[in-house]
Amino acid sequence: MEGVSLEELVLKVLKSSKRPLSFEEILGRLGLDKKERKALKKVLRSLRRSGKVALQGGKYAYAEENIVSGKVIPYPAGFGFLEIGEGEKDIYIPPFEMVNLFAGDMVRAKVVEYKGKKEVRILRVLKRAKKEIVCKIQKKKRSCLGLPMDENQHQTILLEDCKDLKDGTVVVAQIKKFPTKKHPAIGRIKEVLGHPEEKNLIIDVLIRKYNLPTSYPEEVIKEAKNLKINLEKELKRRRDLREQVCFTIDPERAKDFDDAVAIEKTPEGYRLWVHIADVSYFVKENSAIDKEAFKRGFTFYLPDRALHMLPEELAGDLCSLKPKEDRLAFTCEMIFDERGKLLEYDIYESVIRSKARLTYNEALRLILGDPALEDKYPKEIIESLRLMEDLYRILSRMRWERGSIDFDLPEAELVVDEYGEPVAVLPYERHVVHRIIEQFMVSANETVAMHLENMGYPCLYRVHEKPDPSKVENLLEILAGLGYKVKKPSLNPKFFQKIIEDFEGRPEENLVRFLTLRSMKRAHYSPHNLGHFGLASEHYAHFTSPIRRYADLIVHRLLKKALKGEEIDYEKTLSYLEMAGMHLSQQERLAEEVEREAIDRLKARFMRSHLGEEFEGIITGVVSFGFFVEIQEYMVEGLVNISTLTEDQYVYDEPAHRLVGITTGKIFRLGDKVRVKVVAIDEERARLELVLV
Repeated sequence: MEGVSLEELVLKVLKSSKRPLSFEEILGRLGLDKKERKALKKVLRSLRRSGKVALQGGKYAYAEENIVSGKVIPYPAGFGFLEIGEGEKDIYIPPFEMVNLFAGDMVRAKVVEYKGKKEVRILRVLKRAKKEIVCKIQKKKRSCLGLPMDENQHQTILLEDCKDLKDGTVVVAQIKKFPTKKHPAIGRIKEVLGHPEEKNLIIDVLIRKYNLPTSYPEEVIKEAKNLKINLEKELKRRRDLREQVCFTIDPERAKDFDDAVAIEKTPEGYRLWVHIADVSYFVKENSAIDKEAFKRGFTFYLPDRALHMLPEELAGDLCSLKPKEDRLAFTCEMIFDERGKLLEYDIYESVIRSKARLTYNEALRLILGDPALEDKYPKEIIESLRLMEDLYRILSRMRWERGSIDFDLPEAELVVDEYGEPVAVLPYERHVVHRIIEQFMVSANETVAMHLENMGYPCLYRVHEKPDPSKVENLLEILAGLGYKVKKPSLNPKFFQKIIEDFEGRPEENLVRFLTLRSMKRAHYSPHNLGHFGLASEHYAHFTSPIRRYADLIVHRLLKKALKGEEIDYEKTLSYLEMAGMHLSQQERLAEEVEREAIDRLKARFMRSHLGEEFEGIITGVVSFGFFVEIQEYMVEGLVNISTLTEDQYVYDEPAHRLVGITTGKIFRLGDKVRVKVVAIDEERARLELVLV
């Protein structure tokens, strides 16, 4: 039947049958030949997974019940939700069904209606998310309990032996028996992390909580030690740019240098070289290093350490574009006119020799003209830096005209001592040199994505879709509470760019930047070019950080194939890119979550020394039970509970995102400046309790 999918035909046949059918019977009733057996098997597998078809005695039957599969998301109060897929509404899991479930468990469940609302009854646990859980010991007279320190706080684990450990000791518990509706989980202590009063365990707990890798398999270490550069051979096939004045610009504590830049003035405008470490030369597809790097996906940056995607031999040495050492690079050479238009480009493999390793602050001092520093570096480097600033301003103007949105939220650097204790929270200053490098990397990323598309090769794009209209509506509703009215809303990047510009210099500027960013969809990896909304870019991919991002390594490999004109299996590559895009997007979310949680918890620990102190803050969120305030000095957030506002009774005006006093008419709204006192800190939950002063 034309226009009807095989899935629909199968469901129709099974629905009309009074009994379950065998595979051969379905094949016959659909009139399919033997060549179509594979497609039918695939459809039946998919229908079974979705719960639309059930297997009964080896035969297939139409499932009348609404059976779903999904991931368990628990809440501290004891209930949970079943996440059944993107675009689908999560379904409520009642507390009595949560007793034998852990966060992230994949389950099969039946959807039922209770008191007019949908909820699930668990049929089967398909896959356990974790077998090891970080717990805090609670000693009882006749037993020892493990209280999970992650999102599994609704569970209690009965531990076999902890008589020699103090109450409150943090351990990694290995689950021997998962819980049932009658019995709790049983576990054994696999590792003792220590007692929170004796040492800072925050990062160690997070690493175990998220099961992050802290070492490499033996095979990976062995492979990495055997790697070396055959420079003589590579010079015969690569462009030799070792005489060029190129250099790296990175943060002060950086050890892995992904990119180096060079520039010259031309009659047309500017010639810019962006040299990127050629990681794909060392990391071959399907090698042990490659498999481990893909699994990790990213380097995880934590306040006291980095968990590298690649072993140190590569990340900090062979791949790193160290100064005054010959290194293999992948070069994107671009020629821009005086208005920033890309006139020509060339992408090729090269050998470079960086002339200097600059920090962002050193580069700024050289641009501004610091005599003490100018004596340290050749004048060619200083001239190049000033040319780079000129080109950056041209490119920046052109991107602004195109609609590129600059969120540029303030950042704070958390400084820790040798024991991992937070000792300071310092504002991380971004200046023109950060923007120069960002702008040049964006140009290279766009050029590479455009090249692969023009060549007809697949690419793992970095995509950012248009925001959801309902989220934009919500943003405008909040902004209306700040006195900002919009006559004609739009889903054009320039519309959001104008919102940010209109708040520049106002006290609410950073809050509005944050709220606007929050209204956006999350950028992700995909083989389908959907453009990049935030950058107002038609083609975009990640190419410039292959030492710390696996997506860039994939793009490097595809580029090399395109440059050589290699034939590829397009469908097979597309299928791989789909899978890789999903995995890497997931790993990126994990990296962000871990880094954010580490910083939040360490900031809370840092604020212990400021208990009882008063600070200036800004209201960043209003809810029915109070409002959140960001202490601007340390960029840390806390809650002012509505119960502490004793001078009046306040009601929550949800549409306007404000609390209003019934008697006094006093209003607390988003963006208001307030003075608060820190009265309590919950380190484990990274929460601060504040009161107004």
